[in-house]
Formats: sequence, structure tokens, C-alpha cells
Amino acid sequence: MKNHLSIFKGLFIALSLASVTLKAQGFQVNLQGQKQQGMASAGSAFVQDESLLFYNPGSAAFVMKNGLNVGVSPTIPNTVYLDSAAQIMSRTESPVSTPFAAYALFSPKDTSRFRIGLAVYTPFGSTVQWPSEWIGRFAITRLQLKTIFFQPTLSYQVTNRIGIGAGFVNAIGSVNLQKDIPVINSNGVYGRAELDGRANGYGFNIGIYIKATKQLNLALSYRSQVNMKVKDGRANFYVPEGLAPNFPNGKFTSSLPLPQVFTFGTHYQINEKINLVADINYVGWKAYDTLAFDYETNTTSLLDTKSPRLYENTFAFRLGGQYTVNEKFQFRAGAAYGISPVQQGYVTPETPDANRFIFTAGVSYLIATNLQVDASMYFTQFTRAAINYESNLRGTFKTAVLAPGISIRYQF
Repeated sequence: MKNHLSIFKGLFIALSLASVTLKAQGFQVNLQGQKQQGMASAGSAFVQDESLLFYNPGSAAFVMKNGLNVGVSPTIPNTVYLDSAAQIMSRTESPVSTPFAAYALFSPKDTSRFRIGLAVYTPFGSTVQWPSEWIGRFAITRLQLKTIFFQPTLSYQVTNRIGIGAGFVNAIGSVNLQKDIPVINSNGVYGRAELDGRANGYGFNIGIYIKATKQLNLALSYRSQVNMKVKDGRANFYVPEGLAPNFPNGKFTSSLPLPQVFTFGTHYQINEKINLVADINYVGWKAYDTLAFDYETNTTSLLDTKSPRLYENTFAFRLGGQYTVNEKFQFRAGAAYGISPVQQGYVTPETPDANRFIFTAGVSYLIATNLQVDASMYFTQFTRAAINYESNLRGTFKTAVLAPGISIRYQF
């Protein structure tokens, strides 16, 4: 039974990590605006469109027209794992995920300094699918994550040079985790566990925008930590009948932190055609230091768990540029470097994270006076030689992610 207990501690630890993976660098998914995505997700100080409701509510005060903006960024991930001991290679079979963002921003009247907005976006979420008989199937076979953030926002021009903004965040999400159990029934089939839960949490997004000079703009924003609470998660175990009393189906509760993010951004206009942007993100991953789960029914094989994760606070550095060809076309490019918060010993097959370079490009086309289409392309590739103390997996993960994106913007 001690072996079974160890196995299921690992299982529920994986669930908690999965739920936090409701997040990228670590797990944050920075795909909330096509213009910014084309510039490596920088642009919090560059006043362009309604997606500033996410990137910096203070900058949104200077978006002069009412507007609607809807976009999607299909994300195509691919991870290969080579086990150090067995020298067996496994490749994910993950489907394409579709993070989206929708924004509405308007002013009560033309002369008002106020802007009222609503942002609906999916900053965390994906599906990871490993082959059914891969070497790490007792750690995970499938993980599906979904989140939606709803953010009503108010933005205000304090002066002609300063804007402030704040938004309230209501976050909802779900997670489904599946893995094999090392017990075999009479047909020679391994047992299986499936964990399913819905979570919700609250937070806020605030920012300030400053026109420092005619050419230089500055921004500072803060997205608060959101604690996603799972109150009625469901754990189901498919094991031989004789072991069923040791692994009872039932509910569980947990609280899972999504980290705070500080962003300092700059925008410099070289001339009428060329704009440069740079953002620095400081991400408070240290909040994710311990996982705790409380199960409705405990047995000698299934106990409440507390396990260290010991993540570290990290930085991401983003640089991009935009070139305006004419009144209809704009081109963008960018590069970023993100530092992983995951320490050696805690890398998992759900999120084999590593320090990474990111490369992006984008384009805009003005279809009509008030109608514009924006598109972007995101690519990153990284390698992590990893050890996981919980599952005892030791090997190398190689990951590549491609994310094309498109949005439609209508102003009125």
C-alpha cells in the first residue's frame, strides 16, 4: 500500500501542476492581441487597439474610437521525450488548442475622458496527449485545460499625457487529467485514474500610461495573482474490484495560484513609419511553492497531500517593431527571451518548461475605413534535460510550438 500511496501522491501533484498550467513561461500563454503578438507580445505602451484592456488598462484611455476586436491563435505544440535509462523515445499526440480574445471598448460620449471596456480572453489552457503506452504513462496520459477570464474595465485620461485604468477579473476554468495505474486486471489491462474539476477565482488588472515626450511613451501595469479554487473536483479510479476500497471515487478540494505579473513597457516612435516597443515582465511564480489537496474520503492508500514545487520568480524580455508601409499595410516583427521558473527536479511531462527564445512576425491590412484584419505568427523551440523526483522520470524533453493568429477589428 505504501507504493500505491506514493503513486497517487504523484497523481494528485500532477493535477495541481496541470491546473496551474492554466497558465506559459512556466505556463503563461501570451496570446491576447494580434498586434502585440507580432511584436513578441510587447506593446503595453503603444496605443493601437482594444487589446490594451489586457496589456495595460491605462493605455486604453487613449484609444480614441469605439471598437470591437475578436481574435484566435491556434496553437500547435509538439514535444519529444527521450528516456535516459531505457533510451525510448515518445512523442506527444496533442490536438491543436484555440486560445481566443475578444474586446469591446467605447466612450460614453465623444468628449468624455472615460473609456469603458470588456475583455474576454483565455490566458491559460491546452491539451497534452501522450501515447497510450508511453514510458511515462503512470505520470500522465492526457491533460486538458480550459480557462476564460472576464474583465470589465474602466480607463481614464487624467490629463492629455497620463492615463490610468483598472479592471476586475472573474476567472473560470476546468481541468481533466488521466493516467494509468500500475495494477492489472484479469484481462491484463492497467488500471486508470481520471480527475476532473472546475475552478474559479478573482483578481484585477491595473495600469498607468505616460506620454513622456512627443516620441517616447511609458507604461506600467500589474495583473494580480488569481487563486483558482477547486471546490467539487471529482476523482474516479478504474481498478480491479478487489482494490476498489483502497481507491474510492469521490470529491476533492484545492486552491491553485496563478501568478502576479508586473510589466514595464516603452514605446518609441522613430518617425511616422517606424515604431519600436520593449516590455519587461516580472512574474511572481514563487507563489507556486506548495501543492495541497483535501480529499473527501481518505484511506491508507489515498491521503491528503502537501508537496513542494519551489518555483522561482522570473523575468521575460520582449522587443518588437512595427513598419507602416502605407495607409493600408503594416508589418511587425519581434523577439523575446523568457526564463523558466521550474527548478531541476520538478520538470514534468505536462509542462517540460525551459529557458526559451521566442520569434514572431505580424501584418495588418485595412479592408475598409473602419474594418481591419491583423495576423501574427509565433514560434519557439527549447530543450530541457530533466529529472522529476515524484515520478522518477529522467530524460530529455524537446518542445516546439507554432501559433498562427488572426483577428478582426471594427471601429465605430
